Amino acid sequence: MLNIPDCTNAHVLVVGDVMLDRYWFGDVSRISPEAPVPVVHVQRTEERPGGAANVARNIASLGGKATLLSVVGDDEAGRSLAALLAGERVVTLFHKDAQLPTTVKLRVIGRQQQLLRIDFETPPSREVLEDKLGDFESLVDGVDAVILSDYGKGGLTHVSKMIDAARRHGKRILVDPKGDDYSKYRGATLLTPNRSEFREIAGRWHSEPELAAKAEAIRRQLDLEALLVTRSEEGMTLFTAEGARHEHTRAREVFDVSGAGDTVIATFGLMLAAGATMNDAMHLANLAAGVVVGKLGTATVSRLELLAAQGG
Repeated sequence: MLNIPDCTNAHVLVVGDVMLDRYWFGDVSRISPEAPVPVVHVQRTEERPGGAANVARNIASLGGKATLLSVVGDDEAGRSLAALLAGERVVTLFHKDAQLPTTVKLRVIGRQQQLLRIDFETPPSREVLEDKLGDFESLVDGVDAVILSDYGKGGLTHVSKMIDAARRHGKRILVDPKGDDYSKYRGATLLTPNRSEFREIAGRWHSEPELAAKAEAIRRQLDLEALLVTRSEEGMTLFTAEGARHEHTRAREVFDVSGAGDTVIATFGLMLAAGATMNDAMHLANLAAGVVVGKLGTATVSRLELLAAQGG
């Protein structure tokens, strides 16, 4: 059994796009007479931090120190997000943009099935992003690792400058990437694309050696220490200069995969910050992912759950 490092003094700075995940739960017993859609009688609601905020709360739930730097609107959703995170021991540095509504993802759920998702989002202003970059440069020296969580909402416009600043301070930088231009992530320690994201930039592969060759080419091209490709039911594969290392999925029951990537990069980054090796960090991140996909919606994993998963 792998020894899980003590994370109480490990401090991770998380930067990226945050959002408020809202859930409306209800019963479905009939079809609307107005259109062929189900009528949901909402009986309860929930709110949870999403995006980079979910990364930060996973770090805190595993016992680490999480500081979250992001942009929100000066609105009710932004205040709810700050309050939720304060309750989960996450230190937040939110820049408020008066022209920006906080990103909200509303999910309507009936009979344990997601029926509809509605997104409310607007990119932040350049002035607010410049302020955030200044804060990043003042914070980065005091942390053990940096996680950049890119959801493509505009909050990481200055990602290249952030990577350069973190490298100057000798920090490890993990990036959850988005889009088809990975050149902006050049010089990071680790990228964590999922299978479809990696296929978008590398093209299809027909064998494990072909996948490894594509991963190595991108790793060298972007000057990365490692590349972690998460592969859903196939587990995950870590590509380094020493070659490829694979972990099979450990999920016993898959209920909801939303937010699993947040848990993977949070666990991996925190374990590196606490002194774990890349291989050990991947093993623990894989276990953590197996726990959260058995929960509904964006979820966290605790140290006790990680220990139990390892024992199982």
